[in-house]
Amino acid sequence: MEAKVKRLGILTGGGDAPGLNAVIRAVAKVAESAGAELYGFLDGYSGLIRGNYRKMEKRDISGLLHRGGTMLGTNNRDNPFNFPVQEGDEVVYKDMSDAALENLEKLRIDRLVVIGGDGSLAIARELTRKGAKIIGVPKTIDNDMQGTDQTFGFDTAVTTATEALDKLHTTAESHHRVMVLELMGRYAGWIALYSGVAGGADVILIPEIPWKMEKVAEKILSRQKEGKPFSIIVVAEGAKTPEGEKIIRETIKGSGDPVRLGGISYRIADMVEKVTGFESRATILGHVQRGGSPSPFDRILATRYGEAAGMLALAGEYGKMVSLRNGIITWVAFEDIPQGCRTVPPDHQLIKAARNIGISFGD
Repeated sequence: MEAKVKRLGILTGGGDAPGLNAVIRAVAKVAESAGAELYGFLDGYSGLIRGNYRKMEKRDISGLLHRGGTMLGTNNRDNPFNFPVQEGDEVVYKDMSDAALENLEKLRIDRLVVIGGDGSLAIARELTRKGAKIIGVPKTIDNDMQGTDQTFGFDTAVTTATEALDKLHTTAESHHRVMVLELMGRYAGWIALYSGVAGGADVILIPEIPWKMEKVAEKILSRQKEGKPFSIIVVAEGAKTPEGEKIIRETIKGSGDPVRLGGISYRIADMVEKVTGFESRATILGHVQRGGSPSPFDRILATRYGEAAGMLALAGEYGKMVSLRNGIITWVAFEDIPQGCRTVPPDHQLIKAARNIGISFGD
């Protein structure tokens, strides 16, 4: 295959996710087979703005498939349109998008592959409007991106969370406790729903379904009557309290997504103890969900995404995001990707199945 373009760039933006290296590897192999060069920008959009990059050689991609994280580095702060610049003793935020475009031109990058979540790809869309020629690859463990059926990293996160639930089950049963496991997902309940079902949770609380403490207590007490004096509750970090309060751990200035959720599990554990009398413990699984080697499914999905992104870029296409639709890899134009978070439909088939086997959603 002879490429229409001869020089590609690639960067990873936003939070890390298992499978990023697999995408990089696939793009690199496609570029190599076409005789094209590949340049990796370091630490997300920061590398593009500052001109920090490395030319990707064959040896750089050896052994990448099974590795978590990203060999290029990433961050979720450095937005080219609102970039922190030190001026004297203070940091000011400036539009540095022109500098990003100048570096692409200086390196003669024909097409740039951006691997990222909704924030990173929103930036990619804006840079495309300014003249950059970008192909996007959807990435997030939260599985909350519009325009695709599934993102890589999600399956691995669900596997990690399910393994944690398996371990919590034994200690919950031994001590006759209620164990509350808080999982990532931002404002969507995908990880909590899938791992909750896979891990045998008794209650699953997600942002999409308002819940009441009395309904949760009802489930716990009914299990006690059945001779099961312990329960497992899975809660998504974005789930609100029964009063509608969102639990925010901290706010990060300058971040594309400044709100850091966390702590709802402790609130629930306290409520469970007060209402049911059961000793309760809360566990926040946290960033371990982002780490580790990608699952076989995520390695395959990331490879398929990377191959498709590389082929589109080499064919001279741009302004598109590769996408999984009904098991088929396709693409969607940046401008056609719906805005907002892809949340769990309350009538989702897995929710219906979970209800039918006795899992409570607190409603």
